[in-house]
Amino acid sequence: MTITLGRRDLMRLGTGAALAAAAPAAAWASVTPLPGAQVRRAVLHNLHTGDTFNEVYFEGGRYVPQALAQAMRVLRDWRNGEEHVMDPRLFDALHAINAKLDTNRPFQIISGYRSPKTNAMLHARSSGVASHSQHMLGKAADVRIEGVDLRNLQKAALSVAAGGVGFYPSSNFVHVDVARVRQWTGA
Repeated sequence: MTITLGRRDLMRLGTGAALAAAAPAAAWASVTPLPGAQVRRAVLHNLHTGDTFNEVYFEGGRYVPQALAQAMRVLRDWRNGEEHVMDPRLFDALHAINAKLDTNRPFQIISGYRSPKTNAMLHARSSGVASHSQHMLGKAADVRIEGVDLRNLQKAALSVAAGGVGFYPSSNFVHVDVARVRQWTGA
């Protein structure tokens, strides 16, 4: 399951608007969506920028490129404003987690995409930040949901089995990614 955008395409896509223009529905055609719901919605609130997203990003068997572009903007690197193509499976994982928790409350975004520069800075400050983080690949988000116990969020994320799940109770977030399935507990 890969997105058919090449390295040059990724470099050209600086904003969500560019993504919508440069990556029409055909660009998402090679991404195999999860079976199930015909309509999928993501509800996001970036705690650092205040940006929100509450839209249908998948409908009628297809991803909605304009909606994905808006969601990706909410997950941009808040430290420098850089955007990156996010793996649509991340939104599928968040949608599935929300369904497991039976909530319509937004995911509070602690961290979405991280530019290599941001990730290197964070890695230098903390051994808990991977030098080759899934955040840099557009495959991860650190999240919490107001009113949902962090342990319940972790259990829901694990039950979806979409990729990695990191539990960070001291920092009050759960890391969700769509790389290989694994789990860990951090500080």
